[in-house]
Amino acid sequence: MILKWIFDRIVSFVGLLFLWPVLIVVAILVKVKMPGGPVFFVQERVGKGGKLFKCHKFRSMVVDHSGSSVSVAGDSRITPVGAKMRHHKVDELPELWDVLVGNMSFVGPRPDVPGYADKLEGEDRDVLKLRPGITGPATLKYRLEDEMIAEYVAQRQKEGDPRDPQDIAVEYNDTVIFPDKVRLNCYYYRHYSFIKDIQMILCTVFGKKMKYGGETI
Repeated sequence: MILKWIFDRIVSFVGLLFLWPVLIVVAILVKVKMPGGPVFFVQERVGKGGKLFKCHKFRSMVVDHSGSSVSVAGDSRITPVGAKMRHHKVDELPELWDVLVGNMSFVGPRPDVPGYADKLEGEDRDVLKLRPGITGPATLKYRLEDEMIAEYVAQRQKEGDPRDPQDIAVEYNDTVIFPDKVRLNCYYYRHYSFIKDIQMILCTVFGKKMKYGGETI
């Protein structure tokens, strides 16, 4: 994957070089619309080989919040500006820095918080052999993950599920979405293609779908 490594370094550097005005504008917007807190959301995530690293994103939630790492569209923790940033993936632009310094790649599995990686067993641990990515097959398939979880929660509540919406969301993530992401990311590891990497990046940028591993993502 030498070509992938070289591509990540060059393109992330060029991206930061040309997108710095956008980064500044978004940073100002966060500071003005969401005062009282930091511009960046920095959190420990699990990287290649299970090594922890600091992942950088623009803050999209209120400062004083608690709860699950699983978020749902309409989550009260997410600010209006934050919701728009998350929908258009603008909050992830600072991850270009994480790619430049080698903690992440443009394409790979999304970096999970500690705890989820511990659930990986057997061949599923192949996911940890990859650098986490800004985008990837699982990211493309679940690009509207917040909205998908919100729809599931609403359906369960309509059916009379008395549990807290956050508990329903976590259950859906842990039993349906997370296992499917692991499956897709393991397939990516075992069938790596630089051409597919480029295709995934373009599909992410332009909001398109693509054929991958016998399905549309």
